Amino acid sequence: MSGDKLIIAVDGPAGAGKSTIAKKIAKILEIEYIDTGAMYRALTLKVIKNGIDSKDSESILKLMESTSICFKDNKIYLDGTRVDKEIRENIINNNVSNVAKIREVREEMVSMQRELSKSNNIIMDGRDIGTVVLPNANFKFFITASVEERAKRRHKELIEKGEKNISYKQVLAEIQKRDKIDSTREVAPLRKSFDSYEIDTTNKTVEECVDEIITIMGGR
Repeated sequence: MSGDKLIIAVDGPAGAGKSTIAKKIAKILEIEYIDTGAMYRALTLKVIKNGIDSKDSESILKLMESTSICFKDNKIYLDGTRVDKEIRENIINNNVSNVAKIREVREEMVSMQRELSKSNNIIMDGRDIGTVVLPNANFKFFITASVEERAKRRHKELIEKGEKNISYKQVLAEIQKRDKIDSTREVAPLRKSFDSYEIDTTNKTVEECVDEIITIMGGR
């Protein structure tokens, strides 16, 4: 357990709804929300903008030395510039797993994430929060959904953001590829910790999932 502070860890694959759910819980409980995936996405954005291949670990680590990533009022800033929208583009979706699987990148990010958890009551989401970043969290949740449902949600999201030339089939293949990279990588792979509650969002509304989590927390 984490002393007097409330620490909630949320993990799960791409498109399962963990960020949406975590944000709502943060609002209800009036605690800080930390989106660790956004941190990896911000670095990936800088990698792409600098014309670096997402598999070129040496160049990425050099770039990271002069990179600042921080949160302010639930917004993410890369080198002082707010990048909330840019990091959600599909080019980031397709490259972030390559950047996130680099050992030294994860070590640096985990260190930053642990620091963020020291001073506040927080809910943090990502791929390795309950297993690696915050193993002593008060509550751990693993948010999942069928790959078809996750692809459907992500495809709808991309279409609404104006990326018209992308098919559901393409998004499904991309998510399956990401799942494979995330769950088989050598460092901190995506997996459900033994002490986490699994929430399957496939046939549930966001509100139903939030209620389920709040009920679990209140009942323990």
